[in-house]
Parts: sequence; C-alpha cells; structure tokens
Amino acid sequence: MKVLKYIFWTLYRVWFYILVTLPIIVLFPILLVSISKESWYPFFFKLARLWAKFILIGMGFAYLIEREQTPEIGKSYMFIANHTSMADIMLMLVSIKNPFVFVGKAELAKIPLFGFFYKRTCILVDRSSAKSRQAVFLRAQRRIKSGLSICIFPEGGVPEEHIELDEFKDGAFRLAINHQIPIVPLTFGDNKKRLSYTFFSGGPGKMRVKIHKFIDTKGLEIEDTKPLNIQSRRIIKDQLQEFNS
Repeated sequence: MKVLKYIFWTLYRVWFYILVTLPIIVLFPILLVSISKESWYPFFFKLARLWAKFILIGMGFAYLIEREQTPEIGKSYMFIANHTSMADIMLMLVSIKNPFVFVGKAELAKIPLFGFFYKRTCILVDRSSAKSRQAVFLRAQRRIKSGLSICIFPEGGVPEEHIELDEFKDGAFRLAINHQIPIVPLTFGDNKKRLSYTFFSGGPGKMRVKIHKFIDTKGLEIEDTKPLNIQSRRIIKDQLQEFNS
C-alpha cells in the first residue's frame, strides 16, 4: 500500500509540472507579446489567471472562495496571504480579479521557461541584499502609480512544515502605508494539505480561501507599521485556526 502511495505522489507531482509548463509552451507567442510593453500587463494578467485555473482544475482542486469584501476595479491594493504551498501563486491569481504584481524571491527566475516570464512580470527581491530590498520599493511605487496592485507573502518564504504561520516581515505594510492603499488579507486554508513542499504528500480536494475585510491605511504613519503587521497576522492566524477546528 505504501509503495502505491509513493507512486501516486510521484506521478501527481510530475503531473503538476506538466500542467505548469504546457500552457506556457502553447501560449508562448501570445505571452511574449503581452509582456513586450508594461502598459499591456493587464492582458498578461488575464492570461495568467487562465493558466492558474487550468492548473488548479487539472490537479483536482476545488477552490471555494468566501469574500467579506470585494476589491473595486481600478483601485490599488496590497494583497497578502499565508504561504505554505506551490499552489499559492495559482490560488491568489484565481481569487483576485484586480491586476496585481507579485513581489517574490529572485531564485524563482532560474526555473526554466516559468522563470523567463516570472522575472519580466514580477518584482524580484534578494532578501540578503539591502540594495535589492530598496529597489523593490521603487519598482512597486511605479506599478502602484500605474494603477496596479501588489501581492506579497509577508512570511518572506515558505515556513517549515510544523509552523502554521511564521512571523511577518514589515515590507508589505511599509509599502501600503507609504502609498496609503488598503491591505487585503487572504487566508488559504488547505494548500499545505493539498500540495505542500514535502514531495510525498498531497492530493485532490477542496481549497478554501477567505478574503477578509480590508484594513485601511489612510492617515497611518511609518511608525504604525508593526501594529499593522500584528493586526494582519492575527486575522490570518485566527482564520487558520477556524479552518482547522
């Protein structure tokens, strides 16, 4: 029985990478055109949402989205969520219709094919470099001024398996305060169970998402960063406990 499980998990992971790669190969010319101008990013974002839905459905994931509040089209937001799975990027894309730009690890740009588009559409950060972290603020500022939103996983990486929710870094909250844009916390309830970074695990099933009420940053100053961080983390942590109860 164990051997059969290991075979299933291996094939399931291989299938995931096929689903990730296949649409990129098929749509490569269109994707290439869509990233040729920064002003065309919203069109690329629509293609990315189709890519994400294709993967989630192909993996047998039934995503269930509960919204306490819905982002307005044409407004900029700071989207944040817990980070536990390779499917987090896809689930964020299907959960939010407003075009946003991911702030993510520079190492992901090394992934063949996926990395080609990743480094041209996302804001990359090398967390070991203060200069790189500063550059994130400048690039994010330009994207927000163009009417886009930003998405950051504030744990700064995927925590170890036994950690339900790691401590949050301050970057997302400083950016939101600097630009006076609302923070939109999302809680992903099942991603670790469905497709964690542990190879021999996972499987089809439901993926619950809770889009929480927005946190207004109007009038906040930079010294409010840490309280905002703590408030946002508490919202997500409380929801995770509710999902798991």
